[in-house]
Amino acid sequence: MLIRRPHPGDSAAIRPSEITSESVYLNRRTLLQAALAAGVTGIGAGWASEAGAVSELNVQRNPKYSLSDAPNSYEDITTYNNFYEFGLDKSDPSENSGRFKPTPWTVTVSGEAEKTGKFALEDLLKPHTIEERVYRMRCVEAWSMVIPWDGVPLGDVLKQFQPTSKAKYVAFKTVLRPQEMPGQRSAVLDWPYVEGLRIDEAMNPLALLAVGVYGKTLPNQNGAPLRLITPWKYGFKGIKSIVEIRFTERQPPSTWNISAPHEYGFYANVNPNVDHPRWSQARERKIGAGLFGSRVPTLMFNGYEKEVASLYQGMDLKKYY
Repeated sequence: MLIRRPHPGDSAAIRPSEITSESVYLNRRTLLQAALAAGVTGIGAGWASEAGAVSELNVQRNPKYSLSDAPNSYEDITTYNNFYEFGLDKSDPSENSGRFKPTPWTVTVSGEAEKTGKFALEDLLKPHTIEERVYRMRCVEAWSMVIPWDGVPLGDVLKQFQPTSKAKYVAFKTVLRPQEMPGQRSAVLDWPYVEGLRIDEAMNPLALLAVGVYGKTLPNQNGAPLRLITPWKYGFKGIKSIVEIRFTERQPPSTWNISAPHEYGFYANVNPNVDHPRWSQARERKIGAGLFGSRVPTLMFNGYEKEVASLYQGMDLKKYY
């Protein structure tokens, strides 16, 4: 039940230009060719633009971690979102996030690590090349998308802080700006949003700190300017607009587990055998397939079983859901 992934040299692998008809992708390709010819492979000036504006990124596509499935359109990805900081409806984030200012941006690193402090986003990511990975993403409400995320492997970023042997978990926190994020003025959740991973999960090569989508910096509604991507887990683990990373010895709190522990576990691994108390997780519908689009079986670990199953060997995944 694995999703086939193309590998370098595979003649059947679908090239980036073939997996999407998005005009934005085609326009970006010309810019990337010019950038690569000039030797530019890193972040570039993506965050030097006007606050809130979406700008081009310099990226290199990583076929090793990319699906061959056709991605959802840029419109799908940026108008159908869960980001309760901007409202509860799927259209609220795109409609209510215009006042949010993702630049300048700093991230505080603390806890069980040799190197800690406050870092500008550019400095946090500067040593790394931005990769594009086409990931299959699944939401706990039984819908899914295929998204070309642009980012840096989370483990590569964390290693530069030299976590100590006491660092068993990594905790994340979202910015708290109720004046810019109207959803934070409500009591629907405890703000700011917090999440966490076990350290070995965080170091898995699939885990990504995303800074863009479709070769552009993240729009506000998608978690600008920095968000977590763990494609084998349900979407609520993908904390957005991250301002704090903390290495901890004990399991950190996570917002939805605090709010409804009988419905949302800490691990949140995609598992068709564990239903949400109010609906089945056995099947899903891809956004963009129409209101009555056919539902397909949910894959264990969202199709990434080969890459992550060893992380949970010997665990009761119905108990640790």
